[in-house]
Amino acid sequence: MKSPVPIAPAAQSSVAEQKRGFAILDSERWLGPLLIGPAVIYIFLLVGVPFFMALYYSVSNTTTGGGTMGFVGLRNFTAVIGTPKFQTALKNTIVFGLISQAVILVLSNALALALQHEFPGRRLIRFLILLPWVAPISIGTIAWLWIFDSTYSVLNWMLRLAGLIHGQGYMWLGLPHLAMGSVIAVHVWRQLPLATVILLAGHSSIPQDIHDAAAVDGAGFWRHFFQITLPLILPISLVALLFGLIFTFTDMVIIYNLTRGGPFDTTQVLASLAFYTGIAGGDLAEGAAIALFLFPLLLAVALGFLIIAHRSEVT
Repeated sequence: MKSPVPIAPAAQSSVAEQKRGFAILDSERWLGPLLIGPAVIYIFLLVGVPFFMALYYSVSNTTTGGGTMGFVGLRNFTAVIGTPKFQTALKNTIVFGLISQAVILVLSNALALALQHEFPGRRLIRFLILLPWVAPISIGTIAWLWIFDSTYSVLNWMLRLAGLIHGQGYMWLGLPHLAMGSVIAVHVWRQLPLATVILLAGHSSIPQDIHDAAAVDGAGFWRHFFQITLPLILPISLVALLFGLIFTFTDMVIIYNLTRGGPFDTTQVLASLAFYTGIAGGDLAEGAAIALFLFPLLLAVALGFLIIAHRSEVT
């Protein structure tokens, strides 16, 4: 019988290190941080670093062409708050956000209820509903720019063909109230798919037994929706509304491509005003102050929505 071959000390230490490495990977204490670590680093570099830079810029007098940077405290915040342009942008941001999210919430619930049922072409309809969200928004807004064109507007052509208007038609992006309505309509078109998917998941999570019991009790559609469906999907509806408000208050792509904040700053929102002040205008300090103005408000709204959603799930 042959005696076992002795293992060299270096090989023994290598095997021990490998076992120790596998033990770390199998440990719940280290496995979680190792898996989530890259995502945390990515979010910090993508969001955290620009946020802290904006905080630093907002209390300084920096400009795009300036070589020096001095501390000025809260002077930038007090300077921009008193300007009519900022007040108009703040009002437009609130109006833009509330109206668009109210319309999105109603339409997404209607679409989610419709898509729950089997009908021919349901998969195609789902694909078409998701298309505005997955398509590049710049391309979509350019198409809408042609739809709203004052001379070649297909929307005016359709209204004229239906006999609803006569003559040249409306200047959709040239009149203040029409421009804001057009921007809201495009924003609803863009965000409706995301809200529909979120609410469709909420509607699908309701057990069918509850719907059957309501039907047996003789509950009509509206009573069934407001007394059974709506309370059960309230937490996920609040999450969809929270995401929608955050995207609305921090997005400027649609306004930048359609109106540039015009006419006469009537469609200017805080996100676009911060861009035109800090990047296009060169005043990085005031642009950062404008961009940071809604951060405490959005933080309070987010915490409030999450608390309400958690309490709704508990009850």
